[in-house]
Amino acid sequence: MIYKRLGGNFFIVVTLVKISSENRLFFNFFVQNIIMCKLSKESLGTILALCTAVISGFAIPMNKVFVTGLDPAVFTATRALIIGVVFLFLSFWQRRWKFWIFSGFRRFPRVPWKYLVAIGVIGGGFAFLAYFTGLSFTTAGRAAFLHKTLPIYVSVFAVLFLKERISRRQWYALLVMLIGTVLIYFTQIPPNILWANPGLGDLLVIGATILWAVENTIARKAMIKGESNFIVSFARMFIGAMVLFAAVILLGRIDALLALNAQQVINLLISTAILLGYVFTWYWAIKLINVSKASALLLIAPVISLALGVVWFSEPAPFLQLLGSAIILIGAWFVVRIRSEFTTGV
Repeated sequence: MIYKRLGGNFFIVVTLVKISSENRLFFNFFVQNIIMCKLSKESLGTILALCTAVISGFAIPMNKVFVTGLDPAVFTATRALIIGVVFLFLSFWQRRWKFWIFSGFRRFPRVPWKYLVAIGVIGGGFAFLAYFTGLSFTTAGRAAFLHKTLPIYVSVFAVLFLKERISRRQWYALLVMLIGTVLIYFTQIPPNILWANPGLGDLLVIGATILWAVENTIARKAMIKGESNFIVSFARMFIGAMVLFAAVILLGRIDALLALNAQQVINLLISTAILLGYVFTWYWAIKLINVSKASALLLIAPVISLALGVVWFSEPAPFLQLLGSAIILIGAWFVVRIRSEFTTGV
């Protein structure tokens, strides 16, 4: 009856849905029977967190290049919008939504909107704006290490609000990492054309890191309550993009967006692809293991960033920075070997 009324177009839609469904079933079978059977939930989550750390290690010095000469608000807003749209479509695909969006919209989201809005505004909006503004003022190596104080804040919030159990061994490992980070922070460097005001930049990066710790805690709570990591990623990037574009408009920087040249667009797209990989692996990781453990593994990233900063930008690498890097790696090794302890009283 419907086929006769709509004609051949209906046959095309049905075929696309059928193929998409078959592909989704095959993908789910592949993940569950080929990957999951060989890797435990803990092992897969740990590997994903380590992948996130490697991506982050390369991303920070690369973004240092990309953000130079670009308005930080325009840079972050454009990236966030693109990735938000990608995760929106991934969410459609995962939930088996129909092509007419509004019929499936009733099942979105599974948690109260306040969680998703908070994730987007805090983590996808204000934190990104503060971080990339700070990155334009300080070195890639320092920004990377200061950002990786994240597990300290996350562990405190996870204990207070998620009731995660953190073993004494993990606290000791975090303390070791904190010592390494402090050594980096108190290493003074003179200003340069690529790091004009390290003090201000460092302060903005620390502020952004605390905001991300709050956002990660809310995201973990949303996923404990049954929300998809794709939906959480969509909220962080898409709602965050709305906040960032509002900042672009309020600051009168629309002209900077319209004045992007070809090379800047290419750089922006490369940075967007890197961030897409980061968001995908990170939110999958914290769905599988404790957010306190996953965030601690990210402390491997600044070691990579420090090495690349020295090679690419001739950034200074005093002895204390090198010593701090080694200490952080030691702490991260102990964290890798700790098993997550989950609770559900959130």
